This record gives sequence, C-alpha cells and structure tokens, in this order.
Amino acid sequence: MSTSRSGLLYGVSAYALWGVFPLYIKLLDDSGAVEILSHRVVWSLVLVLGLLAAMRQLRRLRTLGRRGYGLLTLAALLICVNWGVYIWGVNNDHIVETSLGYFINPLVTVVLGVLVFGERLRRLQWAALGLAGVAVIVLTIDYGRPPWLALTLAFSFGTYGMVKKKAGVDAVESLAVETAVLFLPALAFLLVLGARGTGDFVTAGWGPTLLLASCGIVTAVPLLFFGAAAVRVPLTTLGTLQYLTPTLQFLLGVVVYGETVPPVRWFGFSLIWTALVILTAEVLVRRRRERRAVVDQVVAEAAAVR
Repeated sequence: MSTSRSGLLYGVSAYALWGVFPLYIKLLDDSGAVEILSHRVVWSLVLVLGLLAAMRQLRRLRTLGRRGYGLLTLAALLICVNWGVYIWGVNNDHIVETSLGYFINPLVTVVLGVLVFGERLRRLQWAALGLAGVAVIVLTIDYGRPPWLALTLAFSFGTYGMVKKKAGVDAVESLAVETAVLFLPALAFLLVLGARGTGDFVTAGWGPTLLLASCGIVTAVPLLFFGAAAVRVPLTTLGTLQYLTPTLQFLLGVVVYGETVPPVRWFGFSLIWTALVILTAEVLVRRRRERRAVVDQVVAEAAAVR
C-alpha cells in the first residue's frame, strides 16, 4: 500500500472512531460524566506511558522545557473542559448539539487566528463567519438559549489546538503530559467514589468495569491513527476529513438515538454547513494558486538560467 493510501486510511480511521465515540459513552450511561472523564485520564496516562516506555522515549519528556510544560498544562485544562462537556452532552441526549460544536470548530480556528495572531481575513472567510454568526442567532432562537454546549466545545477545542501548535510536542508525549497534569485529581476522585461504594468501576459489574478500563485505549488509538495520517497526507486532506467526525455524531444523534431536529434547527445547521463549504473551498483554491505560483516561479528561474 502506498504512503498516501495508508495515510488516508489512518485519517479516515481516526476521524471515524472519534465520530462513533458516542456509542461507547452511551454504554456507560449510568456512570457520571466526571467518573468517565476521570477514568479516561487515568487509563490514558497508563497506556501512553507504556507506549513511551516500549518505544524507549520516556527520556524525551525531560527535554520539553519549562515553556513546553507550561503550555501543555494549559492544554490539559482545556481538554479536560472539552472532554467533560462532551461526555456530559452525550450522556444527557445532546449528541446533535455536540456535533454542532465540532462543525463550528474550524470557524473558531479562523476567529482565533484573527484575535491571537492578527491574521487578516479574506472576503470568503468573512462570508463564512457571517453565515456562522447568523446560524448561531437562529439556533439561539430555536433552543431558547445560546447553544452553550456547542460553543464551549468549539472554543475549548479550538484554543486547545492553538496551544498545542505553540507547544510543538508529538501527540503521544503531549497526551502523556496532559493526562499527568490531570492524573492526581482524577485518581483522588475515583478513590473517593470507591471508598463510598458509589463508583461504577467496582460496583456495576464486569461490563462497566471493562468499559471504564478501556478508556485509555479508546482515547489513544484514534490519536495514534491521526498522528500516522498527519505525516503521510497533506493538511488539506486532513482538514477535509475532519468533518467526518461531527457528521457521524450528527447521524448517530438523529438516526440511532432519535434526537429531534426541528425545521428551524435544520436551517441553522444548513447555514453552518454552507459556511464550512465556503471556508474549505477558499482554502483549497488559495493553496492551489500558491502551488501554481511556486511552479511558475521555478520555471521562470530555470528559463532565466538558460
């Protein structure tokens, strides 16, 4: 299998696994969101430390420096919010709204580029953001409140990605540090639940126990697939594939779990989808022009040398 094909397969696998994650969380419907989150942190740390030890890369954690650890600590707090809100949303039958958060996320990334990095928006980007703003207003009217769940997921994950980019640390090492930051509070919470006899890990039977213990695998496997895809396919391909995750989540919410989507909400989602099409098309066209300009420059320089 060629590198590009294997990279595409890894990318589809990563985003598909993230997309069907609600199926896994729903199996733990009787467990609280904080308990599931705590198990996800604890078992993820155990797994990634085992992976780093197997690859003999534990020493690399010592080379990250004070700045790296500081940024990853901030990333840990952001992903804790993101994971916790997402798990709560799924367990409380808000899968469609959680999918909205990840549809909005690319647009949030554009906003952060303007606010944090001082980037200038092009016309089509302004159009996409304008449609997204109208969509939020429409959804606010429909819900009777702002879509706080979706907005929290979008902004926490968008900021998380920005912080991770600044840190510049590999995925497995980054996850190890992030879960290590959260490990002691998560472990303490689970020990308190165990002491009270209210934790599902001990009292709910083998099924929930195995599912909770598998949280590390469920977290790490798609992340490893994503890392493998990132070095094999262009970022534009990954950027297009990312919409697979919220699409699957949306379909699960509507088709599998029967969440209702009134006509006004369909209209709001359609505005978001239109904004994403505009944003994606703008990026693809711009990058194609940039590549063509580079080729033309190389040809011109070669002709000048002759």
